[in-house]
Amino acid sequence: MIGRSVAAALLFAACAPATVRSQPVVVGDDLGARVVLGKSAERVIALAPHLTEMVYAAGGADRLVGVIRHSDFPSAAAQLPVVGDAFAVNMEAVARLKPDLVLVWGSGLNERTKDQLRSLGVPVYESEIREVEGIATTLTRLGALLGTAEASAAAASEFTRRWQQLRATYSQREPVRVFYQVWAEPLMTINGQHPIAQAIRACGGVSAFDALRPLTPTISREAAIQANPQLIASAAEDETSFESWRRFSQVEAVRHDRFVKLDGSLIARMGPRFVVGAQALCEAIDAVR
Repeated sequence: MIGRSVAAALLFAACAPATVRSQPVVVGDDLGARVVLGKSAERVIALAPHLTEMVYAAGGADRLVGVIRHSDFPSAAAQLPVVGDAFAVNMEAVARLKPDLVLVWGSGLNERTKDQLRSLGVPVYESEIREVEGIATTLTRLGALLGTAEASAAAASEFTRRWQQLRATYSQREPVRVFYQVWAEPLMTINGQHPIAQAIRACGGVSAFDALRPLTPTISREAAIQANPQLIASAAEDETSFESWRRFSQVEAVRHDRFVKLDGSLIARMGPRFVVGAQALCEAIDAVR
């Protein structure tokens, strides 16, 4: 069922003209701040790969003038000027591009950098998606900021349809114990509030570590072994990330060689393709059944 915020956003988008560039725009971001534009944004910098994807999906490809490193989808994004990475943003490069809107990942960019961006006098939209449904909400908000309400509403509706279909297909199937590995050493996983944990539940999976407080907690190997997962999944790029498990044959996933390497550009990015990564996770979980 579509959440109230998503439904409201979709209703707004459906009622708005397809392209509105001359009217003032006021949109709330994920931190509750008001982003105020004199008119729809025409020069946008996206400082997170998932936000680059969002702008394209929302119909704003012609407004994007700068991106952050690793913004590799769609392929056209690789041709745009790169203004930095998650650790450092070149403010001179940002200023030269003369943006009228900067999109940032709230927890993926330090506060000092955000303050420097605001000191340039540029409106900043902070994205911090903690619910899968928030992807659709963000798409419609970006549509309002970019003046592309029709395209963004269509993208949000399609994402919501696919997410609901995935949940309806898999969520009530036989439970499978899943351990999602963020990092091998030290061993890190996710708690139940993480969007990937929401995908695991949508796939009919269960985790022993949902109740932990940190979003990505560090746990002991002993605790992970005691949880006895039937499937161990990860999106880490390290090809040896599962090797430290191999000697624990008492773990069901190890005994049956049930490891799955997921595409981090899908499941680990809070963009429209998240549902594609979730589908791959569901298929891996279903194979255990």
